[in-house]
Amino acid sequence: MLAPTPPLTPRLLVRTATAPQDKDAAIREAAQLLIAAGCIDPAYADSMLRREAVANTYLGHGVVIPHGMVDDRHLVRESGLAVLQVPEGILWHDGQVAHLVVAIAAQSDTHITVLRRLTRLIQDEARLERLRTTTRAEDIAEALGEDVGAPSPSGPASDLRQRFDWTVDYPTGLHARPAAHWVETARACPARIQVRHGAQVADAKNLITLLQLGLHCGDAVVISTEGDDEAGALARICAAVTSLSAGEKAAAQRAAEAAARASAPVAGWNPADAPRILPGIGASPGIAIGPIHVLAATELTVPDEPEPLTSGGDRLHAALAATGDQLRALADDTERRLGRADAGIFRAQGELIADTDLITLACQLMVEGHGVAYAWNQAVERLAGQLSALGNPVLAGRAADLRDVGRRVLAQIDPSLKSGHDLPEAPCILIAPDLAPSDTANLDPARVIGLATAQGGPTSHTAILARTLGIPALVAGGAGLLGLQNHATAILDGTTGRLYLDPSAADIAAATAWRARQREQAEEEARERALPARTRDGHAIAIGANVNNPEQVPFALDQAAEGVGLMRTEFLFLERGDTPSEDDQFETYRAMLRALEGRPLIVRTLDIGGDKQVGHLHLPKEENPFLGVRGTRLLLRRPDLMEPQLRALYRAARDCVAADAPIGKDAPLAIMMPMITSVPEVLRLRAACERIRAEIGAPPVPLGIMIEVPAAAIQADILARHCDFFSIGTNDLTQYALAIDRQNTELAPEADSLHPAVLRLIHMTCEGAARHRRFVGVCGGIAGDPFGASLLAGLGVHELSMTPRDLPGVKARLRASEMAELKVLAARACAQEDAAAVRALDAGIGGDAS
Repeated sequence: MLAPTPPLTPRLLVRTATAPQDKDAAIREAAQLLIAAGCIDPAYADSMLRREAVANTYLGHGVVIPHGMVDDRHLVRESGLAVLQVPEGILWHDGQVAHLVVAIAAQSDTHITVLRRLTRLIQDEARLERLRTTTRAEDIAEALGEDVGAPSPSGPASDLRQRFDWTVDYPTGLHARPAAHWVETARACPARIQVRHGAQVADAKNLITLLQLGLHCGDAVVISTEGDDEAGALARICAAVTSLSAGEKAAAQRAAEAAARASAPVAGWNPADAPRILPGIGASPGIAIGPIHVLAATELTVPDEPEPLTSGGDRLHAALAATGDQLRALADDTERRLGRADAGIFRAQGELIADTDLITLACQLMVEGHGVAYAWNQAVERLAGQLSALGNPVLAGRAADLRDVGRRVLAQIDPSLKSGHDLPEAPCILIAPDLAPSDTANLDPARVIGLATAQGGPTSHTAILARTLGIPALVAGGAGLLGLQNHATAILDGTTGRLYLDPSAADIAAATAWRARQREQAEEEARERALPARTRDGHAIAIGANVNNPEQVPFALDQAAEGVGLMRTEFLFLERGDTPSEDDQFETYRAMLRALEGRPLIVRTLDIGGDKQVGHLHLPKEENPFLGVRGTRLLLRRPDLMEPQLRALYRAARDCVAADAPIGKDAPLAIMMPMITSVPEVLRLRAACERIRAEIGAPPVPLGIMIEVPAAAIQADILARHCDFFSIGTNDLTQYALAIDRQNTELAPEADSLHPAVLRLIHMTCEGAARHRRFVGVCGGIAGDPFGASLLAGLGVHELSMTPRDLPGVKARLRASEMAELKVLAARACAQEDAAAVRALDAGIGGDAS
């Protein structure tokens, strides 16, 4: 029975006669009550489970108080209690049995009042026993909604011999965790220790009596001791009490900052009113307005139905063949609708189902006596799980591809196992745990006008396909997305990665107008994209595109790219199951040069490590791969990888580059090395390049380096003596300068490349390069942001390379500027205190450098 209660502070919800299967199920059931009442975001349920993993919330006498992590308090929208009565009891921790599960969602220090009521209640054994068995939810609500009279204090109202006066400075008051620390310290002392607040006195060695005090921030208390080593006891308890202050304040500050980040203004459209905001990571730009439709996570149960090995093997072989045909048809259809590059996703999936490890594992399971469908599903899940466990987004994307194609094979083995999604006929913003690439490719933009996933990343195939389809999308929105209700009106901004729920009519109108203006602006920029990026005072900025293969070049040129500023050669290794040979690589580089027809091509040598791992290279596992053997460090240790790549590049230069071709930023081919940190690395690489060039008989080509770590930026003037050019990778430079893993979704908003420290490193790089007349490019994310591009130009960058779709907007912004103004803007940006202040300069709403 569920009984709503009159409005209280906090709100109180009670459900009697429940029988959850286990502790986790009880927490989720209580959390669901709070979610339904609008007290918490759905993500707070996961926070409550995380709390349980690090702390025991058993209060005593059959009462437990599950609650969320301190840093997640911003997920609490309204203070509330959800109480589950479990008459038969449920095992909680180390043999403790819970009968009353009191889930607490508290804003500010409301939980102090709740704890005081609970700790007084559990001393009334007779009443607790009645509450465990009552069939009236009102009895429980009444008991928790009143301040039960406290028993008489066990000690005198006066203080003990040694005393310390203190004012509680924990922002959220004395709650269970710090109180437990007080008790632990006090129990280690032989002396008697008490805490007095006004006329109330508590034994510091008793958690219940301490919590009964209900201490809030700002309350004055007297801590006193008496007995053996009373002075030492006072010193130890006072140290314990005061040592927690900084941590409690920091936790409160982190919670406040998290809430502020979720609601802080962003560059772009911002609502005038205050809708509820669910932040994620922007994956596909644009604004979508409409009802939301939530796809429930579906668990596929595959029955284990053994059969003779011969017939099972025949069925698996037939299913693999049929799936191969299906994927080829899907690739052809995708190429016709979306282009050759996106169709390559499904050609790569065709390689996945031919993986010998996968097929061998499935056969082994069949030999052990398992059915073919079960064996195949287990093999897919095991290999996909291994990829996901490596903790980087590229391999996580491959795991998603493997599961996607695995489901296709499963449906061929047993058509009853085919999975699909039912969508409403009306246009909607689709909410999902994640979407497989094939599901995304088949979305109809007329029906799915926006996409938000709880998981995933901006580099996943799902995100790439959403951008191709022109569907605004955000990813990594968290579990809170999945608890939303269908049919609620929302605004999804795929540029900033925010979902606005229940917006006002004024905000909907404003977002609609903003979207219309953005479309008009994009159309105008597209019409003028062939014009050079020349400022009003005549300063030209070279504009290139970031591409991975020759098939992407025509689109980049159509968007008016002047060349390729970054070819990421690691994709030759990532998109296949074995290491490409020298001949394979040569054919690709030669095709790139021919597609560009003499325009510049900058090729980055193999950049593996960190977030990019390749299984078939069999690299050792590293505890911190971002600070390990990656990029150039790997190449210098693996000549078997470096030398075939350099030979292929110089062979392409010999075939396609004229002997009298320029050596500089306009050279048809240039080679750059990633993750350089020192001069000796550059010298060793140059020596290897010159040796191989001489062996091949190729013309000289410019040799440059990536500036991706602060050490390289700081020593740019020295490095420039030995290089022909620099290319700044702002994504990695930001990561290393700010000590933030750029794949960490929780910290993603803070990993902002417009942080003044990053801008200063870029300026330092440009100054160092200028001393030796070297040109500087940027191929990181902010090059494709019109405001970021403006700052880079003002800092002294000569070339910007970006995703082809960003080219028209960046060129238009630079044409509308004067270089003198950009230099002043860049100087002001470097003088700001944080990235938010830098971004405020874009709107002219702050950022005084004085």
